Parts: sequence; C-alpha cells; structure tokens
Amino acid sequence: MEDDRFNFEDLKVYQKALDYMDFVYELTLTFPTVERYNLTSQFRRAALSISLNISEGTGASNKQNLHYLDIASRTVKECVVCTTASYRRKYINEHQQKDSRTRLIELKKMISGLANYLKEN
Repeated sequence: MEDDRFNFEDLKVYQKALDYMDFVYELTLTFPTVERYNLTSQFRRAALSISLNISEGTGASNKQNLHYLDIASRTVKECVVCTTASYRRKYINEHQQKDSRTRLIELKKMISGLANYLKEN
C-alpha cells in the first residue's frame, strides 16, 4: 500500500503551524463583522501562510527550502502585528494575546532551528 502522507506532514514545526492556524481561526470567530475583510482575513491568511510556506519548501533544494522558511519566519512577525492590533482594538484579551505570542515565539524558534539544520547540511 502506498504512503498517503507527504514528508512535510511529519515535521513538528508544520504540525505546530497548523495548530496555530486552528488557534487563530477560533480566536477570530468573535471579531466584529466589520473586520471580516480586514483584520480577521489578514490574521487568518497569515496564520495559514506559515504552514503553507513550510510545506512548499520541503523536498526542494536547501536554498529553496531556506527561502520558504524565511517567508514563514517573516509571516510569524506578521501574526505578531495582527495579535497586537487585535489586543489594542480589544478583540482579544490579555491571556489570548500572551497565548498567541507564546505560540509565535515557539514557531519562530522551530523555524530558525530547521533553517540552521539545513544550512549545516
């Protein structure tokens, strides 16, 4: 029987990125309707983009993979800004803000760790 999984699906960083995407989708369910095409959409797209870029680089050359990991890392920063904007607008509370930031710090470290591994090999 053929394996129905792709290599990137076994990466812990990819799984963590999907967990963060789920977190953001849940978090933004309570955002005001007026934000549907603004902050809600931007936050969700950025959260999804992290896992998309991790997956897209996997299996490519190290140089290409590092390029996609760099994009994923920059997208983590975009999510930091979305988190801060959401908190400042009072769409999320302090606990949710801290939770989001903690998850993003972990993702940033994992992405950097994978990039450093690829640079060494």
